[in-house]
Amino acid sequence: MPVRVRLPGLLRGAAGGAVEVDLEASTVGDLIAALDLRHPGMGDALLDDSGLRRYWCVYVNGRDCRRIGGLATPVANGDRAWILPTTSGGMFAPTVPPVPTVPPAGSAP
Repeated sequence: MPVRVRLPGLLRGAAGGAVEVDLEASTVGDLIAALDLRHPGMGDALLDDSGLRRYWCVYVNGRDCRRIGGLATPVANGDRAWILPTTSGGMFAPTVPPVPTVPPAGSAP
């Protein structure tokens, strides 16, 4: 049983519309190499000279590979991997005063 890899919408076009692909690999790096062999260009989309591009995350069985071994993170037959774009946003600005609320018209003060 190979490793099942779930692809995000951003990469599905390059994979012929596939939502999931099954690949044989022993590490996350091998997994990306196998994905690139099957769908040329995926490796360049996911990797740069320093490894996994900073705006992509690979999770193996729910764990972020960056926290457990990076591209050397082991994978085994039957494992599940997810490739996800990173998300960020929001703002913490403690110096900004709260916006005053205005009571609805006709309500008592």
